[in-house]
Amino acid sequence: MKKIIKKSKWIILFVCLIFFLALAKDVFNKEIMQGDIIGYKIISTYLISDFATPIAKFITNFGGATILISLTILFFIFIKNKKIGLTIFTNLIIITGLNMILKNILQRPRPEEFRIINESGYSFPSGHSMVSMAFYGYLMYLIYKYIKNKYLKYSLIILLGILICLIGISRIYLGVHYTSDVLAGFLISISYLIVYISIVKKYVL
Repeated sequence: MKKIIKKSKWIILFVCLIFFLALAKDVFNKEIMQGDIIGYKIISTYLISDFATPIAKFITNFGGATILISLTILFFIFIKNKKIGLTIFTNLIIITGLNMILKNILQRPRPEEFRIINESGYSFPSGHSMVSMAFYGYLMYLIYKYIKNKYLKYSLIILLGILICLIGISRIYLGVHYTSDVLAGFLISISYLIVYISIVKKYVL
């Protein structure tokens, strides 16, 4: 069973990288993908409202620097095993740096047509989506590894999974990212997480 899981995670990494590179190629060629148009149309048709906008603005903050840095500091202070706290901190630093590198390589302008909030910088891949997937995804792994209570464990994992998805949707909703930006952020972070977790499992945890 362990061998199957080991092989499958590297297959997942490879598949995610292939899809990410396919999206990056289209972005590099300055293409607006059909999925970008369809994604925003679905969200704008079925979700955008005076009620939902404040919720989207609130949720998007959970993928922003202020909350993620604050959570990292709190985890480092309150988790007894400082090695775990250090891996959370290192994870945030690495994924943020990787996102900045990718954005500056591809330099995709943000969408302009339907902005609800103002954002600066490049669009691809979505920083909020990419960093959230890596940060909360790593927390999901730690919860799975260390929390013994099955009900609490799986409840927290499901809640964090929903939060990651909602952060991605909020970026499209608020008009600061294309659908492909968000999808690419998720894909590259899943690939990164597989590598990062494999390393910290072997040398730190």
